Amino acid sequence: MSVQQQAAQLLDFNQKFDVTLLDNVVACGLGGAGQGPEQQVCERMLTQLKEHPEAWTRVDMILEFSQSQSTKFYALGILQDVIKSRWKALSREQCEGIKTYIVGLIIKLSSDSSALTNEQLYLNKLNAILVQIVKHEWPRNWPSFISDIVGASKTNESLCQNNLAILKILSEEIFDFSTGVMTQYKAKHLKDTLCDDFPQIFELCSFVMHNSQSVSLVHETLETLQRFITWMPLGYIFRTKLVPTLIYKFLNVPEFRNVTLRCLTEVASIMFQHEDAESAELFCQLFSLTLSQLKQMLPLTTNIKEAYKNGRDAEQAFILNLSMFLCTFLKVHGKLLEQKADMHDPLLEALHFLVLISEVEEKEIFKICLEYWSTLTFELYLEKPFPGDQQQLARRPLYYPVLSKVRLIMISNMAKPEEVVVVENEAGEVVRETMVDTDAVSLYKTMRATLVYLTHLDWYDTERIMTDKLESQVNGSEWSWKNLNRLCWAIGSISGATVEENEKRFLVTVIKELLGMVEMKRGKDNKAIIASNIMYIVGQYPRFLRAHWKFLKTVVKKLFEFMHELHDGVQDMACDTFIKIAQKCRRHFVLVQAGEVMPYIEDILNTISTIICDLQPQQVHTFYEAVGYMISAQTDSLVMERLIEKYFQLPNTLWDSIIQQATKEVAVLQDRETSKQLSNILKTNIAGCTAIGHPYVTQLGRIYLDMLNVYKVLSGNISTAIASHGEQAAKQPQLVAMRAVKQDVLRLISTWIGKSHDHKMVLDNFIPPFLDAVLADYQQNVPTAREPLVLSALATTINHLGDCITVHVPAIFDAVFECTLDMINKDFQEFPEHRTNFFNMLQAVTEHCFPAFLQMPPMQFKLIMDSIIWAFKHTMRNVAETGLNILLTLLKSVEVTEAAQGFYGTYYLLVLQHIFSVVTDSSHTADLFMHATILARMFFIVEQNIVTCPLYEGDPSVTSPTTNQVYVAQFVRHLLSQAYPHLQAQQHQILVEGFFSLTSNVTMFRDHLRDFLVVIREIAGEDVADLFLEERKQQLAEAETEKRRQQVAVPGVLNPHEVSDEMES
Repeated sequence: MSVQQQAAQLLDFNQKFDVTLLDNVVACGLGGAGQGPEQQVCERMLTQLKEHPEAWTRVDMILEFSQSQSTKFYALGILQDVIKSRWKALSREQCEGIKTYIVGLIIKLSSDSSALTNEQLYLNKLNAILVQIVKHEWPRNWPSFISDIVGASKTNESLCQNNLAILKILSEEIFDFSTGVMTQYKAKHLKDTLCDDFPQIFELCSFVMHNSQSVSLVHETLETLQRFITWMPLGYIFRTKLVPTLIYKFLNVPEFRNVTLRCLTEVASIMFQHEDAESAELFCQLFSLTLSQLKQMLPLTTNIKEAYKNGRDAEQAFILNLSMFLCTFLKVHGKLLEQKADMHDPLLEALHFLVLISEVEEKEIFKICLEYWSTLTFELYLEKPFPGDQQQLARRPLYYPVLSKVRLIMISNMAKPEEVVVVENEAGEVVRETMVDTDAVSLYKTMRATLVYLTHLDWYDTERIMTDKLESQVNGSEWSWKNLNRLCWAIGSISGATVEENEKRFLVTVIKELLGMVEMKRGKDNKAIIASNIMYIVGQYPRFLRAHWKFLKTVVKKLFEFMHELHDGVQDMACDTFIKIAQKCRRHFVLVQAGEVMPYIEDILNTISTIICDLQPQQVHTFYEAVGYMISAQTDSLVMERLIEKYFQLPNTLWDSIIQQATKEVAVLQDRETSKQLSNILKTNIAGCTAIGHPYVTQLGRIYLDMLNVYKVLSGNISTAIASHGEQAAKQPQLVAMRAVKQDVLRLISTWIGKSHDHKMVLDNFIPPFLDAVLADYQQNVPTAREPLVLSALATTINHLGDCITVHVPAIFDAVFECTLDMINKDFQEFPEHRTNFFNMLQAVTEHCFPAFLQMPPMQFKLIMDSIIWAFKHTMRNVAETGLNILLTLLKSVEVTEAAQGFYGTYYLLVLQHIFSVVTDSSHTADLFMHATILARMFFIVEQNIVTCPLYEGDPSVTSPTTNQVYVAQFVRHLLSQAYPHLQAQQHQILVEGFFSLTSNVTMFRDHLRDFLVVIREIAGEDVADLFLEERKQQLAEAETEKRRQQVAVPGVLNPHEVSDEMES
């Protein structure tokens, strides 16, 4: 029988189902037994079978007679899909049949201890399916579920073990994963019901812990309890024998100690008011008893670092769990222990354990400890944030001995900062880092903040440790690249954490010793590592550099020397350090310093060609941007003009030469090398413009018209080449180089306009020639040759100049709107940059030049509305977001115009219909809050009679007088009933009533809308977790804002280059 015939037989539900045949097809399609076309046919057949509406009726036969585990899992997948997507559509008899079958199968398998072990994966899948059924059926259709499962557990130990696993999954589903998976009401109802039935579950767990001799059953019970502890009432923890049982019976037993520690960690995470004396005493007892047991298992003299290194997996897991327990308890209840004198010794012992664990060479364990040390040191810093404060120190003295050890750990293990690009690779070679390790950067930021807090708490101890370790580097007793790097990264991380006098003394010593090491050490790799560290440290101390001109000048000269060092990464780091110093110390370079005859900027400009002669083009651009920041600090406009002229002397000489050649023979602009030179010159100008800002106009005016002429000529060359050789010619290196020049022209103009502050000058002198050069070229070019940066530059121009440029909007739209729309409206994929920039430009016009829309002919405005609707239905997230923002802005703007009623009459219902289509589209749920905001606005303007034109006009179904509110309610109910006929009319009624009653509270409107989406997705069997994505992002953003606020308040926590000049002044 051919594969096609087999497929046809399995899909024919009028024939007897052949399970053996299915086993063969699964082996071919999913098990790797098939090859090529045969395997593809089997895969397609299995997909078709899974999607067949009657496939679930064959599951019991498959599970009973199949000899293949893969086939059984395939069958369970069919059943799981039915439970998720069609459970409510099944008859009550069918639901009961499935439930009874699954329960019976689980009981049959789990009652046999050998099957429980051998069929564990299969049983886990069945358990998960049962929990999905329970979430549908319990408590309404299966009120005795908890009683049934607890009662059955008392008949057989292996059955009990599996039933506890089911309860564990149920607890997780309801308390941990219910958000975004079910409606708020349903989640609350299930939580309340489980809490009401919990005494039966707790009684079962207690009975097992006190009476069972089965290791696997007791272990499963403890794991289940771990999930319950997070939500069970406090009385079950402390008013029963649970805590003593955990500590005395299970903690010191190797098979149970890890899960027991996890249980105790969950207890430790429970928060309460420390004023509650009874609870405080209970938690203190818990801590004391646990610690006394831990000391018997792991004496305080143990070398935990070595024990972990040589330990088995379970022993290493114990150290990890111990760190979690100690950090959780001390973080939540540390202040409680401080307040009780009799708890000081246990507290210090726990801290000693944590110090030893912090030395373990395992990143995840170190992160756990680091989080606690960071929290503790921040709290201790806040106790007395200012050195002159007379406030009494209540907490710090208790921690002083421990904090010194923590300082040593932080300094010895400091993570690599992002600024350091010269690193040691796995082969022990010094190379340039090619990829940023984001995990290491995050770790560095936390360690930096912790060390800064520690430094504020005791500067002299920090200085002592660092000085001793530096001396060990110099004398060679601890010399290694790794040790030196970590020490220098730590030194760089405490910039700003002490008074300037201390910082000066310390830094002079450090730099002196490091410069001495450069001279003393032999080998290019050694010198590169030391040079990298010197550059990193000096770049981190701008405050010191600003206060010591001679040192600053010496450092800059040293950086210029490093710019000639060809070792991998050194030049990059020299340029990066130079630009950071230039940004933070810019004024010092344009002033005449004591003992100098002219500002140092003059010296730099005089020798610029020598300084940059060994740099790569990208490094030259960085250098030019750095010097530009220095020039921007000059307050005398005439002096600044002279400096700018001198600054651009090198690129201008080459520019003039190329322009002169092009004037004589325009064909020179077709040369690829010429295009590369032009692109480099323009990138240098962009770097300078970025740094100098508006005063760059003196240089821009010098090259502006020539630059636009070059743009036109290159556009002509590109168009001619494409017309002659087809659109594939655009990929030729010569044309790619020409387009790069055009793009740089657009970037330069866009950058300067964004920084200009004389709108009239820009509009009168720069905008007309700019539009003349780019608009016609864009409109007339073939789609592949149109530069998306034109749209980006126009958006920047409109955003910056605002309503001043409204007069030019019609010409802009005539040139770019329809031709771009034709490029991007064929699908959602082609020309991604054009579509993003196009809608950004449309958003800029909507926000700043809305009156221009009102002057447009109706057909052109219809195109605008169609493009907005198309935008917010887009699959590209950024385009959809922009489309929604445009629509909201447009709705608010049109509301106060005379054209409002005409707009509502034409577009209100159309927009409403399309918004509902994207709201219910699962690919657009990330924008739920914006959808709710727009819908709330649209229902509000109808409810408040802001829409006065009759929206029902022209609707033949309206036969009697009505109001807009009544009509819109009927319209939405009809719209939703057509899309979701399986919902009851009352559900539609309540939904629409909520839309009108919640318009003044967008958050409540969003929640109301989301509950509706959860209902329709539950019925469709779709995942609903993404409906809560916006809230999670908002929570993360708020947490990040609060973290930033705290960091700003502590000197030295933020990298000095993250601190604005205003914050420093």
